[in-house]
Amino acid sequence: MTASTIRPAVADGRLPGRVWMYSNYHCNLACTYCLTESGPKAQRRELDPEAMIDIARQALELGFTDLGVTGGEIFLLSRMPEVLAELARSLPVVALTNGTLFSRRLLDEVQQLAELPVALQISLDRPDPDTNDAMRGPDNFAKVVAAIPRLVERGVTVRIATTVESIEDAELDRLCELHRGLGVPDADHVIRPIIARGRAVDHDLGVQADVPDLPAELTITADGAFWSPFGPTVHGGRLDTDLLITRTTRPLSVPAQALLGLVEQRPAGADSTLNIR
Repeated sequence: MTASTIRPAVADGRLPGRVWMYSNYHCNLACTYCLTESGPKAQRRELDPEAMIDIARQALELGFTDLGVTGGEIFLLSRMPEVLAELARSLPVVALTNGTLFSRRLLDEVQQLAELPVALQISLDRPDPDTNDAMRGPDNFAKVVAAIPRLVERGVTVRIATTVESIEDAELDRLCELHRGLGVPDADHVIRPIIARGRAVDHDLGVQADVPDLPAELTITADGAFWSPFGPTVHGGRLDTDLLITRTTRPLSVPAQALLGLVEQRPAGADSTLNIR
């Protein structure tokens, strides 16, 4: 019954086709605008790899079209390369990473993704080390610009995500020149605003985003299912539950049907006004 309602809703655009999974919340960085207050001391809440693979299979059966994996820093989980490969056998995957952990060993492990529909989306916010690292942490820029061409050389698809409050045209031009030189085309560069949730609130950063501004992409975490990947945020060490749909995450049909019901209750014209991707 649920597949018969979810599949057509995705097909006709009423429900976004991507299902997101928060693999973890801990990170080796502590970015000033992090939605989840991730960092080295963050609580280690994780989705079990087998649960992620099961969610992917159920997403396919329900009619969803692709998957997103985020954190925390996903590659702090030792099995992540093989998990991404397994997820991609169900649906195409975009996986978000800060790009700082690509040792030779990890580069060799992720090379298995080159033949699969997996894109690694790496954060790079500014074309200069000082301004980029001020928001993200020491040596972030150097590690990222070293990792990207090594991934591209191995045939791994790389996307660049730039998260900023604003950026001048000249600076953006230099950033685009940089990512092109690293092997990432313009089509694989996304620019998105900082959202005033999580750690960004403490730094007085970001734009206020209401429910219509946030994509209704089913998001599964260790704590439940949320309206959007911008939903399971953390502030002051406490999980925000304003965008929690249900604590039940499996079967996936339960939160999927709940999200569809909420989407269909929105008034006509209640579309996003922010460029959030």
